[in-house]
Amino acid sequence: MKRYTTLKNALLIVSLGILTFSACKKDNALSLDDELQFAKLEAITISSTSAVSGAGNATDSLYAMDACKKGNKKTRVELSSLSASIKNYLSANYPGNTFLKAYQIANQTTSVLESYVVVVEFNGKPVAVKFDAGGSFIKVLEIREGRNMKGKGGWHAGGLFDNRDGKHRDTLAISAIPVAIKAYMLSTHPADTLVHALVNKDQSIIIISRNIEFYATSFTASNVFIKRIQLPAGPAKVKSIEASVLPSKIPTYLTSTYPNYVFKKAFELKVNGALKGYLVLIDANLTKYAIHFDASGQFTKAVPIR
Repeated sequence: MKRYTTLKNALLIVSLGILTFSACKKDNALSLDDELQFAKLEAITISSTSAVSGAGNATDSLYAMDACKKGNKKTRVELSSLSASIKNYLSANYPGNTFLKAYQIANQTTSVLESYVVVVEFNGKPVAVKFDAGGSFIKVLEIREGRNMKGKGGWHAGGLFDNRDGKHRDTLAISAIPVAIKAYMLSTHPADTLVHALVNKDQSIIIISRNIEFYATSFTASNVFIKRIQLPAGPAKVKSIEASVLPSKIPTYLTSTYPNYVFKKAFELKVNGALKGYLVLIDANLTKYAIHFDASGQFTKAVPIR
């Protein structure tokens, strides 16, 4: 009997050892709920998907990912307390934006200020921007629905960010552009050549065209003109290219500055046969951006389109 008890205790100790070892391995031991809680420690709650233009009846929460490090102290601050450099950046890059919320991020132990995260609404969509302690831009944070916080995908079929699968379902063929929009472009900008078209979640349409310079012209779902902006490219001879032939500096910059961005279109820009730069169109959290790089792949300017 004593031998049996001793054997039983030994097996129990071994079992507990295995469980303890497994508990140190996050991938195997943490439940999905635990993983979600860990993810939330580095994220900031933004809003509900229902607040996003074109989101339909979805009611999941939205989170700005990697807003801080685990253990950081997040303190809510008002717009008035933000530096002029932050406010000027947001006004220049997201004209007409509506301030939603902001946080200052500090080291939990030393209380030293590390960064700011500011969330604004731009054309009916949230944009979360991270700045350093001095108010200089760092990056546009990736936004995810609550159910997609775990893992690296950040999307699910039919979800708010389902275009992250790279299948370009939001691309509209030139031949499929509504007649009313084609008529508007022909009568108002007859010298434009239509080179690309995109459909947003709210069914608004963006037309990318070229007339010496590049332009983005936006229309509502009912084909009513919204606005026209010039894109950062300059006069040049252009050629449509694939993402795979861009200088390595470009995808590196895009990955670090617009996490989980979706590539849409790229153009090579030449003047008198000499390479002058690249214009790259991306989607980051439902907002389309046109980004210009010089011939070496160095970033020069970004313009949010819609």
